[in-house]
Amino acid sequence: MSRCGTHGHARGNTGKRGSKFAYIWVGNSETQCPGQCAWPFHAPVYGPQNPPLVAPNNDVGLDGMVINLASLLAGTATNPFGNAASACPGVYGKGAYPGYAGNLLVDTTTGGSFNAYGANGRKFLLPALYDPTTSDCSTMV
Repeated sequence: MSRCGTHGHARGNTGKRGSKFAYIWVGNSETQCPGQCAWPFHAPVYGPQNPPLVAPNNDVGLDGMVINLASLLAGTATNPFGNAASACPGVYGKGAYPGYAGNLLVDTTTGGSFNAYGANGRKFLLPALYDPTTSDCSTMV
């Protein structure tokens, strides 16, 4: 209950030495620390109290989980057996700063904020990724 999600590694039981595998766990963002895990779709626990953004799929918990899962996938892909993170927390669009997610696209029908398109035209908000060549966070929009 103290984390939005985590990634780690463990050993399986197969063979003499066992095989190492990475795992990810993500909690329900709406019920588990929503001010941290579902931001920017929920009022933050601390910092500027700007109005929350509208979740692109109209589900604060699920859309918050997508953000957390994307962050953890980036960290797991770049460092599967360590605790490094390669996502940029709280940065979703250009011009982001604490309490402001950045310049985002907005669905004119629903008012949902997003920066990525998925299958069948679904819209998602994904965190920026750290770019080691520029030593900065690289956003999608």
